[in-house]
Amino acid sequence: MGKTVRTITDSYHYESEMMRNFRRGLRRSDQLVLDELMVYSRKHLAAASLAADALPMEMFLLSMLIEQQKQIAQLRARIELLEQSAGR
Repeated sequence: MGKTVRTITDSYHYESEMMRNFRRGLRRSDQLVLDELMVYSRKHLAAASLAADALPMEMFLLSMLIEQQKQIAQLRARIELLEQSAGR
């Protein structure tokens, strides 16, 4: 019989556990940032489960990048509005 494949949720929990010592070594402010990044990746677990051939950690990192890019786009839009209202 074939090898049982871990679910993406199980992989997420496994990777989170593997980062525990790394997280502990970070400054408190960096720990909070890492925690936020992990929340970002958790938001996309359903999509990550569809990427059968990808490594789970790659999907988690891409999910983090997607969320960061969305925030960058929102901030750019806000800056543009502020510049327009300032008459630039």
